[in-house]
Amino acid sequence: QLIPLFLIIGSGGVGAGLYLMRLAMFNPDVSWDKKNNPEPWNKMSPSDQYKFYSVNVDYSKLKKDRPDF
Repeated sequence: QLIPLFLIIGSGGVGAGLYLMRLAMFNPDVSWDKKNNPEPWNKMSPSDQYKFYSVNVDYSKLKKDRPDF
């Protein structure tokens, strides 16, 4: 009777681990390579979607509203 409990807890732990790995690899706030790209958030274009889920935003139609540095 404990098998469903172990499956649910195990899948929740695996899902949380995968989400943390996604945040560590693809989030522009995290910089693993300080030598080649010390500020990855400056390289993001407005059309790059880095959020996991956005409700009403179409990232392909966004225009650049900031200067290049």
